[in-house]
Amino acid sequence: MAASSSFSPRVLFVVVFLVVAVANLAGGARSGAGDTVSDSCDAIRDFVDVAFCETALRSSSGAAATDRHGHLLIAADLAAKRGDSARSTAAAAAAAGGEMRDGMEACEMLYGSSSVPAVRMMRRYAAARRWEAARSLMWLSSQAGIGCAAALGGDGGAAAAATGMDKENEDFRKLAAMATALLNSVAVGSSG
Repeated sequence: MAASSSFSPRVLFVVVFLVVAVANLAGGARSGAGDTVSDSCDAIRDFVDVAFCETALRSSSGAAATDRHGHLLIAADLAAKRGDSARSTAAAAAAAGGEMRDGMEACEMLYGSSSVPAVRMMRRYAAARRWEAARSLMWLSSQAGIGCAAALGGDGGAAAAATGMDKENEDFRKLAAMATALLNSVAVGSSG
């Protein structure tokens, strides 16, 4: 009986030790995996607003469970979607006429025939991990955001604000910058 009473504290100690060890390992595994969205956005903080990046990525289901390559693909999808929306906004504003008609037609053309197709193609190459081909499209993918702002006279003024074009254009510019920064981050990390 004496052996069993001395055995019980040892068993209890081992059980407690194992429970604590398992809890620490589980906690460490969670913190070791980290927040992939925050990690990806932090990696490109010199090029994008981190809060915007995190909000944009978290708007996509599955973002928390993917890696930086997945975040690149999500960012490209978001940029293409926003570019389509900007093109539609510009087309409607151009059709309405007014003082911004020519600028809005230029925006529609830039989004529809250059940047959005370039972002989609860049995404396809990135999905296939064809980094050089994807990177060759970075400049073209961002041109609508830059060119549309110029066509609307810099900030776009009241007419662009009234149509929502200024917000569409700015969001596209940020999303395209996010996608290209993530592309660079992933491509550089893969070429080692």
